[in-house]
Amino acid sequence: MLGRKRNVRLETERLYLRPPQHGDFREWAALRRNSQAFLTPWEPVWSKDHLSRKGFTNRVYWARRSIAQGTAVPLFVFRRADNYLIGAITLDTIRRGPAQAATLGYWIGHGFARQGYMLEALLAMEHYAFRDLDLSRLEAACLPENKPSRGLLERSGFKYEGVAQSYLQINGRWRTHVLYANLRGDRRGKSDAG
Repeated sequence: MLGRKRNVRLETERLYLRPPQHGDFREWAALRRNSQAFLTPWEPVWSKDHLSRKGFTNRVYWARRSIAQGTAVPLFVFRRADNYLIGAITLDTIRRGPAQAATLGYWIGHGFARQGYMLEALLAMEHYAFRDLDLSRLEAACLPENKPSRGLLERSGFKYEGVAQSYLQINGRWRTHVLYANLRGDRRGKSDAG
């Protein structure tokens, strides 16, 4: 199903989202480099070639392959007013069959945080996942102390589901994460847990 939709493009009031392209390298590398201190506490340790052209080329090919095979939808987030790259959002580990689920991850450049951009991108991705991909469940995880990310997930319809011990290596250490999920047609009541 997804393989037929290779030219994924989502549009919102202020943004458009599309897969990475080779020509995005310089802008992406500059944004990541300039945001490194801001992103480091929340991300896995960057590989030695993370900001290299070769590493980026591999990222572009992975994105194309993943979209074609229906296993992931990695998209860059651009501001429509000036076509400026401000972050990325990825629907990953798409599971079909009885699960119809996927995992969501995202990041935004330091100068663009807390301006509502990622909420707009997240809502667009949710709509795409539920309507176009016919998924039933989206999952996300973040560090318990990452209050901006937790707030973003809650504002976009995700609900707290629990804790995963030593879930991911973040900034070089195994870290416990809080788990969230958003269900298509969610009928669960509000929860104060977590």
